[in-house]
Amino acid sequence: MGNGTKKVLILGSTGSIGENTLDIIRQFPERFKVTGLVAGKNSEKLKKQMEKFNPEAVALFEGELETPVGVDFYSGEEGIKSLIQDIDFDIVVAAISGASGIIPTFESAKKAERVALANKESLVCAGKFIKAVAKELVPVDSEHSAIFQALLSGKKEEIKEIILTASGGPFRGKKLEELKDVKPEDALSHPNWDMGNKVTIDSATLMNKGLEVIEAVWLFDVPVEKIKVVVHPQSIVHSMVRFCDNSFIAQMGKPDMRIPIAYALSYPERLPLPDNLGMEFYEMSLTFEKPDLKTFKCLRLAFEALDRGYPYPIILNAADEVAVNSFLKGKIPFTAIPEVIEKTMDILNLSSPETIEEVVSIDKLARETAEKVVQSFLA
Repeated sequence: MGNGTKKVLILGSTGSIGENTLDIIRQFPERFKVTGLVAGKNSEKLKKQMEKFNPEAVALFEGELETPVGVDFYSGEEGIKSLIQDIDFDIVVAAISGASGIIPTFESAKKAERVALANKESLVCAGKFIKAVAKELVPVDSEHSAIFQALLSGKKEEIKEIILTASGGPFRGKKLEELKDVKPEDALSHPNWDMGNKVTIDSATLMNKGLEVIEAVWLFDVPVEKIKVVVHPQSIVHSMVRFCDNSFIAQMGKPDMRIPIAYALSYPERLPLPDNLGMEFYEMSLTFEKPDLKTFKCLRLAFEALDRGYPYPIILNAADEVAVNSFLKGKIPFTAIPEVIEKTMDILNLSSPETIEEVVSIDKLARETAEKVVQSFLA
């Protein structure tokens, strides 16, 4: 991308990634201008964002909003598609949580000079379609941002392995039998990161890392055999690459999403961020552990979905969203989350999607199937 002020569309502006993105934009008004904001249903927060950043257009997935003169308002999935078509933007920050972000990410990727990607489900479910239309993909997830940066140190053919780090979540070191009575508030208490409910539960089950493995396959075009996961409870080494000479190149820093967001917006430059986002090297204490695939079965299921081939990652993701939502509503125990996913994957035998619309159809069918599996737990 050339120099000058970049126009930014934020998909998922009221979530944690969206708010952190706006914080970066606020610090660099000469570099970035918000042209569009898309939110789920948090109209009050969206109103405050409009007042501060004066976008051309805003949208809600659900609900209505009174907008001042000069601001266009759109509603629902079709409305969001129209917003994407109607406004100009250089960068789209794709931060809608879950599968509902797939179509908006795909549609905006057709127009944007750069997709700053935080919605991992887009690549998990529709990687080949989004990569086919995106001019440039720069990851926002701290782990993939770390890998993206580490890969600048070598050639693709020199990669020995990509190592994704996982915090281990709130239940690191626990055994399966210790997790039977876990309450939602326990699982939502993440030791290092402040994230939305779905991502936080996925971190507690290690499904978040499983989805990141699938995303890494698409982002970096590497076989799954070259991707490893290691538990690193301090979340300071965000991920690393081991090259053929056995050198490890790691990206390290404070666990704060504003750092990878800023890099995704400004790449290949780096923005001067405030000192409170830094840390002294002598403050760091680094440990690494093997993940426990018996207790945290979701991570194993993600590798299994890749082994089975497409569309199993779509089924895995859809079933996980249903299972997590059911756990948060008290319908199933925490330990049933991987069981719902595995049963849904075993029930469905579908062929690989040929269009983005077929991705959405498979996602819908997998959700319906997972809901039936949840009902069998309640029976």
